[in-house]
Amino acid sequence: MSSLVQSLSHSWQPFVLITGLLLIGHVAAREGLFESVGHLVARTPGNDIALFVVTMLAVAIVTALLNLDTSVVFMTPVALHAARARGSDETAFALGTILMSNSASLLLIGSNLTNMLVFATHPVRGTVFAGHMGLAWLASVTITIVMVMGWRRRQLLRPSESSTEHVTWRVGPGTVAAAVAVLLMLLTSQPALFIIVIGAGLEFKDLVGHRRVKWREVLQVASPFVILPLFIVAVVVGWLGRNWHTIGNLIAHSNSLTTAAIAGALSLLINNLPAASLFAGQPVAHPYALLIGLNLGPNAFVTGAMSTMLWFRLVRADGFSPTVVQFVKVGVPVTVVTLCVASLLV
Repeated sequence: MSSLVQSLSHSWQPFVLITGLLLIGHVAAREGLFESVGHLVARTPGNDIALFVVTMLAVAIVTALLNLDTSVVFMTPVALHAARARGSDETAFALGTILMSNSASLLLIGSNLTNMLVFATHPVRGTVFAGHMGLAWLASVTITIVMVMGWRRRQLLRPSESSTEHVTWRVGPGTVAAAVAVLLMLLTSQPALFIIVIGAGLEFKDLVGHRRVKWREVLQVASPFVILPLFIVAVVVGWLGRNWHTIGNLIAHSNSLTTAAIAGALSLLINNLPAASLFAGQPVAHPYALLIGLNLGPNAFVTGAMSTMLWFRLVRADGFSPTVVQFVKVGVPVTVVTLCVASLLV
């Protein structure tokens, strides 16, 4: 029973933090933050390569600051809008967004739920975490951009004209809350309660005070029917990890590359969230390398992360129909190179 209580106490904060970030991202989206980013990106001068690089950097920044899931939900439409505004290659922009969202989720403790699950038993300040992961994050972001560009180079090399759409910036409560959330994740080791209070407060104000949003919209963004089952799975797998040490023995004394490879492979087999919960109760010689595998491994196949499955739903609803073969064709080489390089930099 004590191991179940430990798993429960270590698992709730990551899910609370993710929910808070999703709510803040939803408020910021209603204020037009991500739409403005899309318009600004579409104004990038030069050919489609320049547009692609700027778009992917925007995705990387949003992922790092506002979480992987926020990036997938809100930056996927931004990337498609930027591509369509210029008549650019939708395939590169759409697939680049999901690959970059995973690759860029290494920088901050709140960038990916896996980061928080692994470090739930020994919290660290955001600045310490970022210090360990900074070079790996930069390498992963750069490699992802270069490899996706190489994959679609013929389509991206054609000339195009920049958009002339006027960009209007509105700094509202959601944008301010996003900045505050970033500071909290950097300066505190346990920001979850602060961030969920901010996100829930903003949504409640718009729901009750201003009636700008409906309950259905809020529940679609932070659905309890998705979050609660994942939380239960995380708790159960975390309990299993504290009582079954076979997996832990594989990585207890492994080097960083081996640790990352094992974590990446397990992510593809059982999804990276259960994998993170399984490892959370285990002694790990290289916890940052473990996260390299958990975060970058899912780029190899669609089973690796819930965010990938969510991305498939989003792009199909937006008129783009990717195939699993397309995903694997670019995802596997991106995964192999980024995982190998990043694991040597932590």
